[in-house]
Amino acid sequence: MDMRRELKTYQLVERSINKKFRKTIWNPFIEAVKKYELIKENDRIAVCISGGKDSMLLAVLMRMLQRYSEFPFELEYLVMDPGYNPENLAKIRYNAEILELPIKIFETNVFDAANSAERYPCYLCAKMRRGHLYSNAKKLGCTKIALGHHFSDVIETTVMAMFYGSQLQGMMPKLHSTNYEGMELIRPLYCVHEDSIISWKNYNELEFLQCACRFTENNASSHDGIGASKRQEVKVLLKELKKTNPNIEKSIFNSLHLVHLDTFPGYKSKGKFHNFLDSYDE
Repeated sequence: MDMRRELKTYQLVERSINKKFRKTIWNPFIEAVKKYELIKENDRIAVCISGGKDSMLLAVLMRMLQRYSEFPFELEYLVMDPGYNPENLAKIRYNAEILELPIKIFETNVFDAANSAERYPCYLCAKMRRGHLYSNAKKLGCTKIALGHHFSDVIETTVMAMFYGSQLQGMMPKLHSTNYEGMELIRPLYCVHEDSIISWKNYNELEFLQCACRFTENNASSHDGIGASKRQEVKVLLKELKKTNPNIEKSIFNSLHLVHLDTFPGYKSKGKFHNFLDSYDE
């Protein structure tokens, strides 16, 4: 008898994480939670769901962790509608239903506002979405929001900042909000590779939104989930470099944890620029 037919979708999904993807998803997830002290007793966390594979997996993992945790914490599953078309919003509702996630949806006009901006619409969109998530999470009594950024995002963001932003900049596993007092952002998928998330999605035959963007449908046929972008350029570059150096992503990740400031002619900390000449003769 095929036991898979007797289980609900969410049970099959969780079982795959416990068994097939335990080493590649569950263990790295737990590693990040413990290593960076992302969750504490009696936390109330808003798991922010965009509808993509990363945030949906995050929601499932957080629910599993809540069930197995040695200490209690509470979860809210928060979905912001920035102006999705009806098909994309329906897909989010459907996936939440089959994964049995009790989502709370709130509407915004983020896409309209960002698309009317003359410059940097993507930056404005991200900033507005983050603000709405903090605000609505706070209304629900949460002190933390959990986002679905993963290991690959960390690496790509670092390379993009250096190649296109002329700076060495990483992505932190957690941050205190500067605009919403008492609020914190956490990234529990910090140590989980995107390839593993894609494998999990395909294994369970799940279909998610490609990105939290009005133009999602234009990228729907893209297997990498990004389409044409600077981030995609970096993905391709890293893929090529891995052919001769399979550990290159791990090396970049480890370098973020071992920065030798004494070897840099300049750096920025807490909004203030520092030059090596300031203390060179001391």
